[in-house]
Amino acid sequence: MKRTADLPLNPPPVVGFSDYYVGGFVDRFHTHNRGQLSIFQAGTVTVNTHNSSFVLSPGQGMWLPAHTLHEAICRTDLRFQVVYVDPALMQTELPCKMFDVSSLMQGLVDEVIAMQYDFTMDSRMSAIAHLLVEEISRAPRIAERLLLPADPRLRRVCDAIIAQPGDTHDIDFWAKEAGMARRTFTRLFQQEIGMGFALWRRRLRVLEAASRITAGQPIAQVAFDLGYDSASSFSAMFHRTFGAAPSTLRTQAQPPSSS
Repeated sequence: MKRTADLPLNPPPVVGFSDYYVGGFVDRFHTHNRGQLSIFQAGTVTVNTHNSSFVLSPGQGMWLPAHTLHEAICRTDLRFQVVYVDPALMQTELPCKMFDVSSLMQGLVDEVIAMQYDFTMDSRMSAIAHLLVEEISRAPRIAERLLLPADPRLRRVCDAIIAQPGDTHDIDFWAKEAGMARRTFTRLFQQEIGMGFALWRRRLRVLEAASRITAGQPIAQVAFDLGYDSASSFSAMFHRTFGAAPSTLRTQAQPPSSS
């Protein structure tokens, strides 16, 4: 496992490496003084910031601006690449986003990583660095993320449901857990998240399902574990969210090589 502490004291404006984490590893909340581009090549991972949760699969990337508090939870064995970008290279500050990695972006990242940590930013590397920053800026955002509330009472409820996404308690139960009247709970949840509690929980379950299916769990098992009455009702909900059947994720469920 490589860490940012392994980088030289004065690295070039773009520097990166390839790495491998075992399933179950949690890289606890931390920050970097550079922007972080991560490209996931095998496995699935949940990336949490202070107000959002992202589930990423192979072929997808994640951009985190400098000083963004975040953690990574490896749902499976994970193979990935990381590039750290000096904020001085960014013309405008980009917010957190996940996206599909283009072949051009992948090629640029490969070039940066191939240079190791000690190289001169000559005209070629400067062109690569600036083109990579442009590709990050242009990459269309994938909308599937889970927003988290700032209110500590609502956040406590959301954290509990994230820990047990198959929970079937109704909204009255969770309003009581938050110490609120049902009407107050629903109004504040809508105000903070921009969607109702039921829709938020449904989105959580579908994102959790995508992670589990990509990791190789049987679709029927995932459906029942997450509180659905049948695999068919689960598949219908999954298709409405992602526009594809859950079986399409099977092609992504390939374990990484530790070599």
